[in-house]
Amino acid sequence: MDEYEKIRQRKREAYRKRHRAQVRRKQLITNAVVIGMIILIIATIIIVGALRGRKAKQEEVKAEVTTTLYNPIQPKLDVQLLTPNPYSRPQKALEKVNGIVVHYTANPGTSARQNRDYFNGLAETKKTKASSHFVIGLEGEIVQCIPCNEISYASNNRNSDTISIECCIEDETGKFNDSTYQSLIELTTWLMGRYDLNADDVIRHYDVTGKKCPLYFVEHEDAWEQFHKDLDTYIKENGVPKEEASQT
Repeated sequence: MDEYEKIRQRKREAYRKRHRAQVRRKQLITNAVVIGMIILIIATIIIVGALRGRKAKQEEVKAEVTTTLYNPIQPKLDVQLLTPNPYSRPQKALEKVNGIVVHYTANPGTSARQNRDYFNGLAETKKTKASSHFVIGLEGEIVQCIPCNEISYASNNRNSDTISIECCIEDETGKFNDSTYQSLIELTTWLMGRYDLNADDVIRHYDVTGKKCPLYFVEHEDAWEQFHKDLDTYIKENGVPKEEASQT
């Protein structure tokens, strides 16, 4: 074999070595990707299963609370019913209550009575149609504006099957102070027991129309979730068995 042929042979061997090395690298990369995907799929299955189990457990606890317990204590109500009129108290029957809708007044610093009087004044001003079954003030006072067997003009296409609660606010953040929040818990849980509802039946005006109402609960989903938890906790700590109620 002459020198030229030897050089060609060495080049062919070097090429084969490089090719085999490239093939091995590609195979290793492919194997790594496949293994990574398998691990990711297994991890996803485990995480999803754990989340589903946690959610199911939470739903089981929630169902246990609202199907076996209820809050029988009506909070103190300042009943100041609106004058019947087409703009705030049309006196249309509310035949079925399927939910409770939480709102905020959007006018910082005003009282429950002032908001009630605004609704009542619409009979004269005729500016719009608006009202609420209840208004909770900054000191926790609860003013009832409309009987629970009549509709209010508060929740758009859910007026026909919901009870509405307006909450007063101190500032532009729309966050309820402690007194307002506590009264909201007490009023809502009492209404839940009265109409055999659970926390999932308590919604925001936002959930009906997309309007940012109540503002703080829209901008802070964690606060809204905590409110639902607080409802169940209050019922669990203060509720009485429903079977006892049926017997008495």
